[in-house]
Amino acid sequence: MGHGLTARALRADLAVYRAVRGQAVHPSVVRGALGLSHFGEHAMGWICIGAAGTVLDGRRRQQWARATAAVVLAHGGNIAVKRVVRRPRPDLPDLPARGRTPSKLSFPSAHSASTFAAVTAFAPLLPRVPWRLVGATMALSRVVLGVHYPSDVLAGAALGVAVGSAGRTRTAGPAATSAAT
Repeated sequence: MGHGLTARALRADLAVYRAVRGQAVHPSVVRGALGLSHFGEHAMGWICIGAAGTVLDGRRRQQWARATAAVVLAHGGNIAVKRVVRRPRPDLPDLPARGRTPSKLSFPSAHSASTFAAVTAFAPLLPRVPWRLVGATMALSRVVLGVHYPSDVLAGAALGVAVGSAGRTRTAGPAATSAAT
């Protein structure tokens, strides 16, 4: 039973991959996905935002440092899992990848892990925007570029949310504020 379930899950993963790749062909979509890819490579865009917050927001320096550490931890943890699982990236002759990658390993997506860690941990420190949409856009871009299967980005997102939650600083509500004064 387990083997049949696994085979069905892999077929579904490939079907969703093919559906996304078949639809996302407009050059502006690909350019946008490549821009996100460059921003998220090795989590550097998120680490730079966290470092800037740490330096510039003296009042919340510790919160920024903790949130940035969560991004680094999510990225590093993702790489460790990737080296254990060793799932190869998609390699379909009819749908060649639209971007380059630093490794041939696919599961889980490091871009998704670091992005979801960042949007989870940074959310209380930044203006209110639809942060989950930012994460979903990064995750989808990895499939659009043909460098990850949908299950890779979902697993990366789950890892990122878990690690980002641990690095998230809770903001004090009115009751906590009045109790502190």
